[in-house]
Amino acid sequence: MAEPRHGELGDFLRSRRQRMSPKAVGLPAGRRRRTPGLRREEVAELAGIGVDWYIRLEQGRTVSPSATTIDALARALRLSRIEHAHLRALTGNAERRRFVREVVPPTVRRLVESLNQPAYITGRRWDVLAWNAAAADIFAFDRLADADRNVLISVLTKPHARRLFGAAWEEEAKRIVAQFRATHDLWAGDPAFADLLQRLRAESPEFAMWWRSHDIRGAAAGVKRLRHPRKGWQRFEYASFQANDDPGLKLVIYTPV
Repeated sequence: MAEPRHGELGDFLRSRRQRMSPKAVGLPAGRRRRTPGLRREEVAELAGIGVDWYIRLEQGRTVSPSATTIDALARALRLSRIEHAHLRALTGNAERRRFVREVVPPTVRRLVESLNQPAYITGRRWDVLAWNAAAADIFAFDRLADADRNVLISVLTKPHARRLFGAAWEEEAKRIVAQFRATHDLWAGDPAFADLLQRLRAESPEFAMWWRSHDIRGAAAGVKRLRHPRKGWQRFEYASFQANDDPGLKLVIYTPV
């Protein structure tokens, strides 16, 4: 049976191959194609690898491509820097243990609670593990059930998030799904992540469509415009940081502009 991570690798390669046009890589369009994008043999030729080898990758079979092969595939498929890094991570052979929900060290929790700016901490599965009063005032984490304290569940399934982001909700939700996809693929098959996906598919009509596109984005700082329930529209700069105590913990801070 194929390792779940290899299945995500095959799906990722397939999605990128189907997005490419022959013209974009200097190939003649030729006869009408039954499916969009490049053919498998065309990708293999562009990357300088065997067709059978590439087919094995797309089928999610157990293979160990070299760094040279990974780089060649990234060039052939015109991957972005973030997508290239994701491809490299998916082909790694690092041993992975069963997911266990993280615990925020007391010192880190107290630090977050002492901040005046909205701040919260998430884990690898994007569960919200700690937050301060300023974050609760905007995101209402304290009014959510423990099972709902997850960034994806909150944004994709709760009416509060749609009011919070207004017209920008769809773009924000798609961004979050694409960022989470980069993490999920490394934990594919884990029961905790599988349960989260099952719930999102059941409760969010948009999620299933966005998930199929297999978009990948990296974390980045930026600016958000949020509608506070009492203060109206406010602009915040936001940035995220990893905790040295546990790299799986991510601290997110919002600063009013």
